[in-house]
Amino acid sequence: MQKFTLLVGNGINNIEKDNSWENLIKEIGQFCKIGFAIDDEKKKQFPLLYEEIFLSSARDCNIRENDLKKFIAEKVSVIKSNVLHDAIRALPIDDIITTNYEFSLEGTMPEKNEGIVGEKLYSIFRHYTVDKKRVWHIHGDCLYPNSINLGFEHYGGQLQNIRNYVATGTSYASKKASRLPLMKRLETGHLNGASWIDLFFTTHLHIIGLTFGFVETDLWWLLTYRARMKIRDKKLVQNQISYYIPERFAAASKHKLDLFKATDVNVVVIAKDDEAYYRHIFEKITNR
Repeated sequence: MQKFTLLVGNGINNIEKDNSWENLIKEIGQFCKIGFAIDDEKKKQFPLLYEEIFLSSARDCNIRENDLKKFIAEKVSVIKSNVLHDAIRALPIDDIITTNYEFSLEGTMPEKNEGIVGEKLYSIFRHYTVDKKRVWHIHGDCLYPNSINLGFEHYGGQLQNIRNYVATGTSYASKKASRLPLMKRLETGHLNGASWIDLFFTTHLHIIGLTFGFVETDLWWLLTYRARMKIRDKKLVQNQISYYIPERFAAASKHKLDLFKATDVNVVVIAKDDEAYYRHIFEKITNR
Protein backbone atom coordinates (compact mmCIF):
# COMPACT_ATOMS: atom_id res chain seq x y z
CA MET A 1 0.00 0.00 0.00
CA GLN A 2 1.25 3.49 -0.85
CA LYS A 3 2.16 5.77 2.05
CA PHE A 4 -0.29 8.65 2.19
CA THR A 5 -1.00 11.79 4.17
CA LEU A 6 -4.28 13.59 4.84
CA LEU A 7 -4.76 17.35 4.71
CA VAL A 8 -7.94 17.98 6.70
CA GLY A 9 -10.04 21.15 6.88
CA ASN A 10 -13.03 22.25 8.94
CA GLY A 11 -15.46 20.21 6.85
CA ILE A 12 -15.17 17.24 9.20
CA ASN A 13 -16.27 19.48 12.07
CA ASN A 14 -19.28 20.74 10.15
CA ILE A 15 -21.30 17.56 10.56
CA GLU A 16 -22.06 19.22 13.91
CA LYS A 17 -24.08 22.32 12.95
CA ASP A 18 -22.71 24.65 15.64
CA ASN A 19 -19.13 24.31 14.40
CA SER A 20 -19.44 26.39 11.23
CA TRP A 21 -16.91 29.07 10.28
CA GLU A 22 -19.78 31.54 9.89
CA ASN A 23 -20.73 31.14 13.55
CA LEU A 24 -17.16 31.85 14.60
CA ILE A 25 -17.07 35.05 12.51
CA LYS A 26 -20.24 36.27 14.23
CA GLU A 27 -18.75 35.57 17.67
CA ILE A 28 -15.54 37.39 16.77
CA GLY A 29 -17.62 40.41 15.76
CA GLN A 30 -19.52 40.31 19.05
CA PHE A 31 -16.32 40.07 21.11
CA CYS A 32 -14.84 43.02 19.24
CA LYS A 33 -18.08 45.00 19.58
CA ILE A 34 -18.32 45.29 15.80
CA GLY A 35 -21.73 44.98 14.16
CA PHE A 36 -21.97 43.80 10.56
CA ALA A 37 -24.19 41.91 8.15
CA ILE A 38 -22.62 38.49 7.60
CA ASP A 39 -23.82 38.26 3.98
CA ASP A 40 -22.01 41.49 3.14
CA GLU A 41 -18.84 40.39 4.90
CA LYS A 42 -18.73 37.13 2.94
CA LYS A 43 -17.71 39.22 -0.07
CA LYS A 44 -14.40 40.00 1.65
CA GLN A 45 -11.53 37.56 1.97
CA PHE A 46 -11.46 36.53 5.60
CA PRO A 47 -7.84 37.55 6.39
CA LEU A 48 -8.71 41.10 5.36
CA LEU A 49 -12.06 40.99 7.17
CA TYR A 50 -10.17 39.89 10.28
CA GLU A 51 -7.83 42.87 9.90
CA GLU A 52 -10.84 45.18 9.52
CA ILE A 53 -12.48 43.81 12.66
CA PHE A 54 -9.32 43.79 14.75
CA LEU A 55 -7.97 47.18 13.65
CA SER A 56 -11.34 48.85 14.17
CA SER A 57 -11.80 47.32 17.62
CA ALA A 58 -8.19 48.05 18.61
CA ARG A 59 -8.64 51.70 17.66
CA ASP A 60 -12.15 52.22 19.02
CA CYS A 61 -12.33 49.77 21.94
CA ASN A 62 -8.65 49.20 22.87
CA ILE A 63 -8.98 45.47 22.25
CA ARG A 64 -5.63 43.68 22.17
CA GLU A 65 -4.97 41.03 19.54
CA ASN A 66 -3.60 38.65 22.16
CA ASP A 67 -6.95 38.81 23.98
CA LEU A 68 -8.86 38.31 20.72
CA LYS A 69 -6.86 35.21 19.83
CA LYS A 70 -7.31 33.80 23.32
CA PHE A 71 -11.07 34.28 22.88
CA ILE A 72 -10.95 32.46 19.53
CA ALA A 73 -8.87 29.66 21.04
CA GLU A 74 -11.45 29.19 23.80
CA LYS A 75 -14.32 29.12 21.31
CA VAL A 76 -12.84 26.53 18.97
CA SER A 77 -11.32 24.39 21.74
CA VAL A 78 -14.79 23.20 22.74
CA ILE A 79 -15.12 21.33 19.43
CA LYS A 80 -15.04 17.64 20.29
CA SER A 81 -14.11 14.56 18.30
CA ASN A 82 -16.91 13.03 16.26
CA VAL A 83 -17.14 9.74 14.39
CA LEU A 84 -15.12 11.17 11.48
CA HIS A 85 -12.21 12.14 13.69
CA ASP A 86 -12.29 8.64 15.16
CA ALA A 87 -12.27 7.13 11.67
CA ILE A 88 -9.26 9.24 10.66
CA ARG A 89 -7.31 8.13 13.72
CA ALA A 90 -8.03 4.51 12.74
CA LEU A 91 -6.53 4.91 9.26
CA PRO A 92 -3.14 3.30 8.44
CA ILE A 93 -1.42 6.66 8.34
CA ASP A 94 1.59 8.33 9.96
CA ASP A 95 0.81 12.00 9.37
CA ILE A 96 -2.28 14.22 9.44
CA ILE A 97 -2.03 17.85 8.34
CA THR A 98 -4.80 20.21 9.39
CA THR A 99 -5.74 23.87 9.09
CA ASN A 100 -7.92 23.47 12.20
CA TYR A 101 -6.88 24.98 15.51
CA GLU A 102 -8.53 22.58 17.96
CA PHE A 103 -7.44 19.07 18.93
CA SER A 104 -10.42 17.00 17.81
CA LEU A 105 -8.16 15.04 15.46
CA GLU A 106 -5.91 14.07 18.36
CA GLY A 107 -8.92 13.19 20.49
CA THR A 108 -7.13 14.57 23.54
CA MET A 109 -5.42 17.76 24.69
CA PRO A 110 -1.68 17.44 23.95
CA GLU A 111 0.93 18.76 26.35
CA LYS A 112 3.33 20.65 24.09
CA ASN A 113 4.34 21.39 20.54
CA GLU A 114 6.90 18.74 19.51
CA GLY A 115 8.42 20.63 16.59
CA ILE A 116 12.21 20.82 16.40
CA VAL A 117 11.84 24.62 16.54
CA GLY A 118 9.94 26.12 19.48
CA GLU A 119 7.58 28.16 17.33
CA LYS A 120 5.23 30.49 19.18
CA LEU A 121 3.85 32.37 16.16
CA TYR A 122 4.34 30.48 12.88
CA SER A 123 3.83 26.83 12.06
CA ILE A 124 6.50 25.25 9.90
CA PHE A 125 7.42 22.48 12.36
CA ARG A 126 4.41 22.60 14.72
CA HIS A 127 2.96 19.17 15.50
CA TYR A 128 1.77 16.77 18.21
CA THR A 129 2.05 12.99 18.36
CA VAL A 130 -0.86 10.79 19.42
CA ASP A 131 -0.79 7.01 19.07
CA LYS A 132 2.32 7.27 16.87
CA LYS A 133 0.53 9.64 14.47
CA ARG A 134 1.85 13.15 13.95
CA VAL A 135 -0.81 15.86 13.67
CA TRP A 136 0.50 19.04 12.05
CA HIS A 137 -1.43 22.23 12.85
CA ILE A 138 -0.20 24.37 9.99
CA HIS A 139 -2.28 27.44 10.87
CA GLY A 140 -1.61 27.32 14.59
CA ASP A 141 -3.46 25.78 17.52
CA CYS A 142 -5.37 26.53 20.71
CA LEU A 143 -2.45 25.68 22.99
CA TYR A 144 -0.58 28.68 21.60
CA PRO A 145 -3.26 31.30 20.78
CA ASN A 146 -0.80 33.72 19.15
CA SER A 147 -0.01 31.02 16.57
CA ILE A 148 -3.61 31.03 15.28
CA ASN A 149 -3.36 32.24 11.69
CA LEU A 150 -6.27 34.52 10.82
CA GLY A 151 -5.17 37.92 9.59
CA PHE A 152 -3.53 39.17 6.42
CA GLU A 153 -0.31 40.02 8.27
CA HIS A 154 -0.05 36.54 9.79
CA TYR A 155 -0.68 34.86 6.42
CA GLY A 156 2.10 37.00 4.94
CA GLY A 157 4.56 35.93 7.64
CA GLN A 158 3.57 32.28 7.30
CA LEU A 159 4.12 32.40 3.54
CA GLN A 160 7.49 34.08 4.02
CA ASN A 161 8.59 31.27 6.33
CA ILE A 162 7.29 28.61 3.95
CA ARG A 163 9.09 30.13 0.98
CA ASN A 164 12.33 30.33 2.95
CA TYR A 165 12.00 26.66 3.95
CA VAL A 166 11.31 25.51 0.40
CA ALA A 167 13.18 27.85 -1.92
CA THR A 168 15.87 29.98 -0.31
CA GLY A 169 16.97 28.38 2.97
CA THR A 170 16.43 29.12 6.66
CA SER A 171 18.35 30.56 9.61
CA TYR A 172 16.71 28.91 12.64
CA ALA A 173 18.78 28.74 15.81
CA SER A 174 18.02 25.04 16.27
CA LYS A 175 20.81 22.81 14.96
CA LYS A 176 18.17 20.23 14.04
CA ALA A 177 16.71 22.55 11.40
CA SER A 178 18.48 22.30 8.06
CA ARG A 179 19.73 25.55 6.56
CA LEU A 180 19.41 24.21 3.03
CA PRO A 181 16.16 24.80 1.12
CA LEU A 182 13.90 21.80 0.61
CA MET A 183 14.56 21.74 -3.13
CA LYS A 184 18.28 21.20 -2.53
CA ARG A 185 17.57 18.46 -0.03
CA LEU A 186 15.22 16.72 -2.45
CA GLU A 187 18.04 16.62 -4.99
CA THR A 188 20.42 14.98 -2.51
CA GLY A 189 17.85 12.86 -0.66
CA HIS A 190 18.75 14.43 2.69
CA LEU A 191 15.26 14.75 4.17
CA ASN A 192 14.43 14.32 7.85
CA GLY A 193 10.67 14.90 7.71
CA ALA A 194 10.91 17.63 10.33
CA SER A 195 8.26 19.80 8.65
CA TRP A 196 4.80 19.15 7.25
CA ILE A 197 6.01 20.88 4.08
CA ASP A 198 8.15 17.85 3.26
CA LEU A 199 4.98 15.76 3.00
CA PHE A 200 3.66 17.99 0.18
CA PHE A 201 6.56 16.78 -1.97
CA THR A 202 7.24 13.24 -0.75
CA THR A 203 3.96 11.47 0.15
CA HIS A 204 0.66 10.95 -1.62
CA LEU A 205 -1.49 13.75 -0.21
CA HIS A 206 -5.28 13.57 0.01
CA ILE A 207 -7.09 16.85 0.72
CA ILE A 208 -10.49 16.49 2.40
CA GLY A 209 -12.97 18.79 4.11
CA LEU A 210 -11.06 21.89 3.03
CA THR A 211 -12.70 24.59 0.94
CA PHE A 212 -9.22 25.64 -0.20
CA GLY A 213 -10.35 29.15 -0.95
CA PHE A 214 -8.00 31.68 -2.47
CA VAL A 215 -7.39 33.14 0.99
CA GLU A 216 -5.11 30.14 1.58
CA THR A 217 -2.20 31.93 -0.06
CA ASP A 218 0.39 29.78 1.70
CA LEU A 219 -1.08 26.53 0.37
CA TRP A 220 -1.68 27.87 -3.14
CA TRP A 221 1.94 29.03 -3.23
CA LEU A 222 3.10 25.53 -2.31
CA LEU A 223 0.99 23.96 -5.07
CA THR A 224 2.19 26.38 -7.73
CA TYR A 225 5.84 26.07 -6.69
CA ARG A 226 5.58 22.28 -6.66
CA ALA A 227 4.06 22.33 -10.16
CA ARG A 228 6.93 24.50 -11.41
CA MET A 229 9.45 22.08 -9.90
CA LYS A 230 7.78 19.15 -11.68
CA ILE A 231 8.06 20.98 -15.00
CA ARG A 232 11.74 21.62 -14.34
CA ASP A 233 12.53 18.07 -13.21
CA LYS A 234 9.84 15.36 -13.33
CA LYS A 235 12.01 12.94 -11.36
CA LEU A 236 12.45 15.32 -8.44
CA VAL A 237 8.80 15.37 -7.35
CA GLN A 238 6.91 12.13 -7.95
CA ASN A 239 4.17 12.13 -5.35
CA GLN A 240 0.50 12.66 -6.14
CA ILE A 241 -1.92 15.18 -4.62
CA SER A 242 -5.69 14.62 -4.76
CA TYR A 243 -8.45 17.07 -3.86
CA TYR A 244 -11.87 15.65 -2.98
CA ILE A 245 -15.12 17.53 -3.50
CA PRO A 246 -18.82 16.55 -3.31
CA GLU A 247 -20.51 16.47 -6.71
CA ARG A 248 -23.09 19.11 -5.70
CA PHE A 249 -20.30 21.69 -5.29
CA ALA A 250 -18.27 20.82 -8.39
CA ALA A 251 -20.01 23.04 -10.97
CA ALA A 252 -19.85 26.16 -8.80
CA SER A 253 -16.19 25.43 -8.02
CA LYS A 254 -15.04 25.04 -11.64
CA HIS A 255 -12.78 28.11 -11.44
CA LYS A 256 -10.93 26.56 -8.51
CA LEU A 257 -10.85 23.04 -9.90
CA ASP A 258 -9.29 24.35 -13.11
CA LEU A 259 -6.46 25.81 -11.02
CA PHE A 260 -6.01 22.50 -9.24
CA LYS A 261 -5.60 20.74 -12.57
CA ALA A 262 -3.09 23.36 -13.73
CA THR A 263 -1.03 22.73 -10.59
CA ASP A 264 -1.06 18.97 -11.19
CA VAL A 265 -3.61 18.19 -8.48
CA ASN A 266 -5.97 15.30 -9.19
CA VAL A 267 -9.60 16.37 -8.65
CA VAL A 268 -11.89 13.62 -7.34
CA VAL A 269 -15.65 14.33 -7.51
CA ILE A 270 -17.80 12.11 -5.30
CA ALA A 271 -21.58 11.77 -5.55
CA LYS A 272 -22.16 11.53 -1.80
CA ASP A 273 -22.61 13.98 1.06
CA ASP A 274 -22.01 14.39 4.77
CA GLU A 275 -20.70 11.38 6.71
CA ALA A 276 -21.18 8.98 3.77
CA TYR A 277 -18.97 11.24 1.64
CA TYR A 278 -16.06 11.01 4.06
CA ARG A 279 -16.53 7.29 4.69
CA HIS A 280 -16.31 6.72 0.94
CA ILE A 281 -13.05 8.68 0.76
CA PHE A 282 -11.50 6.76 3.65
CA GLU A 283 -12.36 3.44 2.03
CA LYS A 284 -11.14 4.61 -1.37
CA ILE A 285 -7.71 5.81 -0.26
CA THR A 286 -7.14 2.91 2.13
CA ASN A 287 -7.82 0.36 -0.61
CA ARG A 288 -5.29 2.05 -2.88
